[in-house]
Amino acid sequence: MPYREDPSEARALPPPCSPPRMAARRIVIISASVGAGHDGAADQLARRLRSDGFHVDRHDFLDLLPAGLGKLLSGGYHQLLTWAPDSYQRIYAVTERTGRPGSAVRALLRSAEQKTLRTITPDTVAVVSTYPGASQVLGALRAGGRLTVPVLTYLTDFSVHALWIAPGVDRHLAAHPIPAGQARVQGASGVTVTGPVVDSRFAPASAGQRRSAREQFALPRHAPLALLVAGSWGVGAVEQAAADIRDSGVAVPVVVCGRNAALVGRLRAQGIEHTYGWVPDMPTLMRACDALVENAGGLTSLEAFASGLPVTSYRCIPGHGQTNAQALQDAGLATWVREPSRLAAVLAELIDGPAGREQRARGLALFRTDRGPAEAVADAAGRPSDTWTSPPRASRSLLPRGRDRRRIPVLAVAAAMAGTVALGIGAPLAEAYGDSPAHFRPFSHVLEGDR
Repeated sequence: MPYREDPSEARALPPPCSPPRMAARRIVIISASVGAGHDGAADQLARRLRSDGFHVDRHDFLDLLPAGLGKLLSGGYHQLLTWAPDSYQRIYAVTERTGRPGSAVRALLRSAEQKTLRTITPDTVAVVSTYPGASQVLGALRAGGRLTVPVLTYLTDFSVHALWIAPGVDRHLAAHPIPAGQARVQGASGVTVTGPVVDSRFAPASAGQRRSAREQFALPRHAPLALLVAGSWGVGAVEQAAADIRDSGVAVPVVVCGRNAALVGRLRAQGIEHTYGWVPDMPTLMRACDALVENAGGLTSLEAFASGLPVTSYRCIPGHGQTNAQALQDAGLATWVREPSRLAAVLAELIDGPAGREQRARGLALFRTDRGPAEAVADAAGRPSDTWTSPPRASRSLLPRGRDRRRIPVLAVAAAMAGTVALGIGAPLAEAYGDSPAHFRPFSHVLEGDR
């Protein structure tokens, strides 16, 4: 059964499965509050799985780290992405090449293992990760035989950084063949193209809905509107991008700055009239606009596809922002504008041209699949546990044994203090997705500010 109807119609969730089939069956979802992209995907997966009759527990990976280190790491990542984006680019490239976390990060990940295991209650039938750091921990537990239920990773990005792929994870779910292919090349197991998952309120607007949405946000009634989204953190060259849209003369910029109040003030002072902070009703704001301009390629892009908006990637943040832009362009879902001189022509074509119509069709087609990530999770969870064979025990632990094991607290604290220099554990989707220096990428992956 498809998890949603055709996106051109109101998409309602399917009726719950019969209670006897799903009674007392629990799924654990581990995300991370580093931006909004990872949590956004986890929220929608949880909602759909509950509608199918599962009990669902949600956990924040940052809370599974000891002594408040999660907040330290998230803060360090935010600072790095804001003040030293070139350093983030170097970290991203290094961790992409090595494909595994460094020793300090392995120590930090190992320190989350016991708390992670405690989230798995006896009635748990599957565990899902929407964050690279959580996947690394869950994969290690599964490969070592300490976790006996299937583990799935839902890839929230269109470009798959190497640290998304953790040995021991049973299945990797991708929104499109592009990320699925990248995951397979990197050795991911059980790769399945399921389509994306977004809030069902994101849907194409009728003419009446468009007029009503513009009135609600006090937007111009007839001018073309380009929605510029900077993620939940409001990071990147947002002021330049807003000015470029305004100066193009093609569209009026409508800017969402997330929780960056200072950015809101600066843009309004520069004459960008339609500037907002955190917007709780993004589905309505998207119905008011004609195109999306984004810089990180996270959850907001998927929401735009579901809303029938053409998308352009512009002034992308380093690392995952640029690799996502390339992947989206390769998929024919977005146009990556690398030169400001091309912005006006691209916007005009997307808003009222054949390229825009083609993009809208491809974006909406993502949501016409008969399968979805929630259904793939339900399939895995629905198999009797005794049919699952635990993967071979890992040949190496995340952290060396013996004397070094007693130094975990010291290593973890050192890793946290180096968070702005070595956090290579996460990759996008505030959908600010970002990271700190080398070897910590999986932890901050979703910080790209995409709401």
